[in-house]
Amino acid sequence: MKRLWIISVLLAAGCSAPAGGGVTPTAQVTASPPPSGTRADVVTGLEVPWAIAFLDDGGALVTERDTGRLLRVTGGKATELAEIAEVRPDGEGGLMGVAVKAPHVYLYYTAEQDNRIVRYRLGDSGLSEAQVIVEGIPKGGIHNGGRLAFGPDGFLYATTGEVGDRPLAQDRDSLAGKILRMTAEGKPAPGNPFDSLVYSYGHRNVQGLAWDDQGRLYASEFGASTFDEINLIKPGLNYGWPDVEGKDPAGDKRYTDPILTWSTSEASPSGMAFANGSLWVAALRGTRLWQVPLAADGTAGKPVAHLEDEYGRLRAVALSPGGELWVGTSNHDGRGDPKPGDDRIVTISPGP
Repeated sequence: MKRLWIISVLLAAGCSAPAGGGVTPTAQVTASPPPSGTRADVVTGLEVPWAIAFLDDGGALVTERDTGRLLRVTGGKATELAEIAEVRPDGEGGLMGVAVKAPHVYLYYTAEQDNRIVRYRLGDSGLSEAQVIVEGIPKGGIHNGGRLAFGPDGFLYATTGEVGDRPLAQDRDSLAGKILRMTAEGKPAPGNPFDSLVYSYGHRNVQGLAWDDQGRLYASEFGASTFDEINLIKPGLNYGWPDVEGKDPAGDKRYTDPILTWSTSEASPSGMAFANGSLWVAALRGTRLWQVPLAADGTAGKPVAHLEDEYGRLRAVALSPGGELWVGTSNHDGRGDPKPGDDRIVTISPGP
């Protein structure tokens, strides 16, 4: 494997049981490895960084799941922008997703009674004007979802998990086990399939969202004991959980098959970004960064593993305005083996 050109990286954690099996691509597409080069940390000494979002000034916001802190990373230094007092860390819950749409910052976190999405105004003095825009998302010790991202359509997307209560993923009246799509004020976005926030359902625990250069939405999803997944998301479709894990061997037309599966020992896929024709997926249990090349029709080619066993558990991946990937470690989440300086942020060039 060729060396990756790395300028800064983040690592993280996830939840999947061991299993056999292997990577199953659906198209013959070849990935071009990034150029070789050196690596350097952007920032070290973090505590379970979960998500990254970039600001117009070139800085970045980083959430820490267990401390409830929102950090601002600028010039190789991390400073605390805010500690969200309402966050109640619990197992896989805490301060998770972050998205930016100036002048607002959006956070997804576990509160006393639920998971929720809160909008803040970002100013010179920090965060103000907190407004809960979605509440009542079921919370649990596991499978809280938590990713936030604005799509190319201008709407806010959020991922939720089924919190270990499997039937909730198939219940369209529940916000658990879903991908949600909403306006900047938290209302159902125009064109949603069920006149609600729900955009797709039948999910176990989605933690990664990314759009390709044609505007197609992909999601990374934790499996239970056999298959982790990458899904091509379309409105109103049922992605099968808990009735199906991976591809449905019976071919039941009620469910949509993933475009790619891994054994759970290879992945536990979390954060994800799209760059230069490939999805880049952080693997927690798999302790590597997966590059998944995409064909013109959106199908997946053979994945290529990078950084295998080099940085530990990886969770956050985001594409910077300069075209570099920021990847994050989660070795302090209780499942990793922290090294000196963990957790940290690193960036990687995805190649030409």
